[in-house]
Amino acid sequence: MDLKTLVVDSKSSWVDFGGLEGFKVQVANLSRKELNGLRKKCTTSKFNRKSRAVEEVLDEEKFVSEFSRVSVLDWKGLTLEHLETLILVNTEGQEDLTLEVEFSTDNAEVLVSQSNEFDTWLNEVVFDLENFRSNPTKAVPRKTGTTIQAKRPGDDS
Repeated sequence: MDLKTLVVDSKSSWVDFGGLEGFKVQVANLSRKELNGLRKKCTTSKFNRKSRAVEEVLDEEKFVSEFSRVSVLDWKGLTLEHLETLILVNTEGQEDLTLEVEFSTDNAEVLVSQSNEFDTWLNEVVFDLENFRSNPTKAVPRKTGTTIQAKRPGDDS
């Protein structure tokens, strides 16, 4: 069996965003090859006069834009109420905070670039292979930054 024939460059999956009920995001796993290509696409060479050498500089804004474009494919259930917990938004004049925010690549880019919580969650989910297996064996953590305490044998609480 040839391993090259089994390798998949990218695969997508719907993942619940823990803590915001009903908010699901379709994310794509990126292979090392794709991530390196993305970094290379967002890197420029600049001459440093002090060191007299050419340096590679990552354009972070372009990287966030490209990363969100290839890793966030869709979402459903992102309401204005949910959005208020992720980024600062002006909901003045909005009578119904249960209205859903439509997915677009531009909206995904804004959410990734403006929300530390969403960006952290996305990076954890996208690079966790377990989220893309045919038969996942574990659940995605409910909330980023929280710890899960394991139950000890004999502990019935």
